[in-house]
Amino acid sequence: MHSFSPRQLEVFVDIATTGSVRTASERLHLSQPAASMALGELERQIGEPLFDRERGRLRLNDRGRNLLPLARELVERHAEFARRASGAVTALSGELRVGASNTVGNYLVGDLVGPFVDTHATVALRLTVANTDRIAQGVLDHDVDIGCVEGPVTHPAIEARPWREDRLVVCARPGHALAGKKRLKRDDFAGERWVLRERGSATRALSERALAELPEGRTVLELDQSEAIKQAVIAGLGIACLPEVAVTDAVATGRLTVLPTPFLDLRRTLSVLLHRQRYRGAVLEAFLASLG
Repeated sequence: MHSFSPRQLEVFVDIATTGSVRTASERLHLSQPAASMALGELERQIGEPLFDRERGRLRLNDRGRNLLPLARELVERHAEFARRASGAVTALSGELRVGASNTVGNYLVGDLVGPFVDTHATVALRLTVANTDRIAQGVLDHDVDIGCVEGPVTHPAIEARPWREDRLVVCARPGHALAGKKRLKRDDFAGERWVLRERGSATRALSERALAELPEGRTVLELDQSEAIKQAVIAGLGIACLPEVAVTDAVATGRLTVLPTPFLDLRRTLSVLLHRQRYRGAVLEAFLASLG
C-alpha cells in the first residue's frame, strides 16, 4: 500500500514547476538533500522515475506529466483543508501561475490581475507573457494554471471562456499616402508594405484574414512584439494591423494615425483558458470571480 505524504507531493509539484531541486527546496524551506530524498522516496513508492535527469536538470517524463495534475490537486486540497480546519477566517494564500498573450500581458495586465491582487494580496501571482499558441500549450502542459489570450483556441482538453471584446486597427504614420485620403477603399491598399506579427500570434491570424480581403501587398517585416511593430510603422517601414489598445498613446501624440477601414471586420474576443482536468481550488475560483 502506498503512503505518499503531502510533503513528497509538494516537492514533486515544485520540482516539476521549477525544473530544479535547489529552487524547489528553497521555495519549500527544505535543505536540498531533504528535497531530493522526498522525491526519491516518492519515485520508489510509485516504482518508476517521474523525471528524466539531464545534466543536473530534471524534466518531467510521460509518467510525471500524467501524475502532475493530480498531485497538484492533492496539494491544493490539503492546503484548503488546513485553511478551513483552522476554524478562523484566513486570507487565501499560495501561488497562481497566469499566462497571457502579448496584447493582454502588455496592455491589459491591470484589468486581468488588478482586481484579484487588490482583494487577495497574500497570493503570489506569476505572470508569463507569450503568443497565443504558447500560452495554450502552457495550459495543456500545466505550466500555467490559467491563460488569457486574444485568439480562438479549440482543443478538447481546454475550456475557453469569453472575457472581453477587443479589436485591431490599421495604422500608418501620419505622412503616409493613405493617411491623407478621406474615404479609403479596398483597392487603395494594392501593393502596400505590411509589418506583421510572427506566426502563432492571434494578431497575425486576424491580420492575415483581413489582408485576404485586400489587394495583394508585401510583407516587409515580421516582429514578435506590438511595440516593435509600432516603431517600425512610425519609422515609415510599412503599415500594420495592431490592437487598438496598443496604439492609443501613439495616436494621441500624433506619431500614428488609424486608417478607417469599415469594410474590414477586425473585432475579436479575448478568452480565458482552463485545462478541463485542472482542479479549481479556492485560489483559482477566486481569480475567475475577479474577472467578472
